[in-house]
Amino acid sequence: MFIFRRPFSLALLMMFLMSGLAACSESEQSEDKGAAMTEADSTELVQSLSMDPEEPAWKLDTTPVNLTWFVGAEWYGHTWGESLTSEYVTQKTGVNIEFEVSTGEPSEMLSRMLTTGILPDLITIGSWESAVNKLRESNLIYPLEELAKQYDPYFYKVAGDGALQWYRQEDGHTYVIPNDAYSPEQMRATGLTGANQTFLVRKDLYEAMGKPDLSTPKGFLNALQLLKNQYPVYKGQLISPFWAQGNASYGMTEYLQNLLAIPHEQNGKVYDRMTDPDYIQWLKTFRTAYERGLINVDFLVDSSAQVQEKTNYAQYFMMIREWTDIADPNSKLAARTNQSSYYIAVDGPRNSRGESAKLFPGSMDGWMVTMISKSTKHPERAIRFLTYLASEEGQRDVFLGKEGETWAMVNGKPQLKAEMVQLLDTNRERLEKEYGIMDTYWMLRNPAFVNQWRPEKAPSVKQMEDFANKQADMDSGIYKGIDPVGDSDIALSWLRISQNWEEVLPELITAKDEAAFDKIFENFLTRRVNYGFNQVMEYRQTELEARKAKMAE
Repeated sequence: MFIFRRPFSLALLMMFLMSGLAACSESEQSEDKGAAMTEADSTELVQSLSMDPEEPAWKLDTTPVNLTWFVGAEWYGHTWGESLTSEYVTQKTGVNIEFEVSTGEPSEMLSRMLTTGILPDLITIGSWESAVNKLRESNLIYPLEELAKQYDPYFYKVAGDGALQWYRQEDGHTYVIPNDAYSPEQMRATGLTGANQTFLVRKDLYEAMGKPDLSTPKGFLNALQLLKNQYPVYKGQLISPFWAQGNASYGMTEYLQNLLAIPHEQNGKVYDRMTDPDYIQWLKTFRTAYERGLINVDFLVDSSAQVQEKTNYAQYFMMIREWTDIADPNSKLAARTNQSSYYIAVDGPRNSRGESAKLFPGSMDGWMVTMISKSTKHPERAIRFLTYLASEEGQRDVFLGKEGETWAMVNGKPQLKAEMVQLLDTNRERLEKEYGIMDTYWMLRNPAFVNQWRPEKAPSVKQMEDFANKQADMDSGIYKGIDPVGDSDIALSWLRISQNWEEVLPELITAKDEAAFDKIFENFLTRRVNYGFNQVMEYRQTELEARKAKMAE
């Protein structure tokens, strides 16, 4: 692509443009010559010819502009314009953001938007959401590389070939940019894997019980029996024996399978993890625990509010839980109690071979993906703002805030000020509302940048993170997201199977005996075949092979 540099005479450039306009005028009757260039077109061309691929194009235009941004996370409660960071970024770039947050399932809200045909300028939703494909297939979002080519070639420098390649579609275009994306090479180089699955125990209670073995069915049941006999109430707190994050759909399925190091494939073929003997044995262990009165149904029915309250007072003995979900309350527990009444990661259930867990790490999929809708009136400002946010400068501005106020350069490295670190440890809500730093605006967060700027974590948090990193299977990220999603027949088959499993698992745990367990499970396997499970496995195999091919490119 031929690029005119800034020293190029603007007068001479305008002569070329006027010549082009004259040529268009002479041939305006000819359809194959195209329409005449408007004044706006010529202005846009002047600007595009002025762009330097080595410089971010947002600097070319910092006039005020409003962009609407849909965030597909009903729990996201932050605004733009009140925090120091958002004010600073708007002052710098001219871009003001108006967030639109889902009040329920993001896909449902997007479906309503699709019906009206009016979409926000920017859209951020989970990388796994079927709406991503719907938006692309409906031609409602821009190919990012086309916008970059037209308005901001610097995008190529900051988006990264890996992410663009990973999300490239069969038509050759890339429509989304992920956050929190990790490549296996990056994980090995940094030792930071993005793994957040852990098996947690309340530290002081675990130690009072003599650090029982929780890795085998026998040891697990013995520990629960000891808890029931001697520690149903501990330090004035009524203790709940166990909780699993996401209940049947996550904690007791994929998450537990990862703790048991159950393979995702064997001999190149996708493996049916649900029928693995070790997984079935551990489900039966939970059934036995329920039969003996060692666990109750709390772990399947507790509401989010109940879980949070019990966590805040360390009332769970054991948890299958992401350490990132408990980092803040765990720090507060450690600081408040001063009695070791916080959670630590330990070896939980293991397979019959005694192998360490193989936890999901981060992946090239990332967490959320961001798109630019064709409803936007400002595609040039939208792509330039995304380029800015994805750059090291933008990452630093959004994550650390304004230099001199929230951070300073120390020995050549950006470092949060002490008062900000204190707020992070004691009052994250105020930190995010007033200053808007750290993980407040995470939509394009790049761990390769921001992790190096994080202050050292509290010991109660770092222990969990280190444990997860140690047990992460850095090559297993490729298996994330191979299940069918969307409105296709195969996706609906998988949805039906998944919903049925959520109903069946509590029945298995509460089955009156092992024979009843076997019958319930056998009936489920029959139903899932009728629902289309064999076709789901074929889909997974095709998707896995496609992902392997991308990784090999």
